[in-house]
Amino acid sequence: MATPLLKTYKKFKWLPFGNWLFSKAVCKRAPYFGTIKPKITHLSEGRITAQMPNRKAVHNHIGTVHAIAQCNLAELCAGVVTDASIPYKTHRWIPKGMTVQYLKKAETDLRAEATISLPRQWQDKEELIVPVEVFNNEGVKVFHADVTMYISAKK
Repeated sequence: MATPLLKTYKKFKWLPFGNWLFSKAVCKRAPYFGTIKPKITHLSEGRITAQMPNRKAVHNHIGTVHAIAQCNLAELCAGVVTDASIPYKTHRWIPKGMTVQYLKKAETDLRAEATISLPRQWQDKEELIVPVEVFNNEGVKVFHADVTMYISAKK
């Protein structure tokens, strides 16, 4: 059964600028994500793809995309794909931690992908690791994150 978030995405994606509107709605719900100006380009149960523009507001002192901006993109992807995949009537989630690897300088716009293996049995008090891969415009992986989501049954 599709989650409310996934149903909303499916409605928006057919509209002109639908991915942009959906991304804005996600950022309204979790405002800090808006600092990276993300655009969710694909969302399905178990899979997400999002983009982040390279712009001065997310740069570090050497003119590349800041490490925390990349973490922000990874957490956005992990959270949205978890929300789109979890049985929302019986379970809930919250980020618990993140392990990251900075593989190359991020000097272009970025594209992030996250996947959750489905189907799966959702447990109570479970730690779900959501891997997120981030690529530059040339398709080179510049960043990897394993985002730990704490999954619990609703009371």
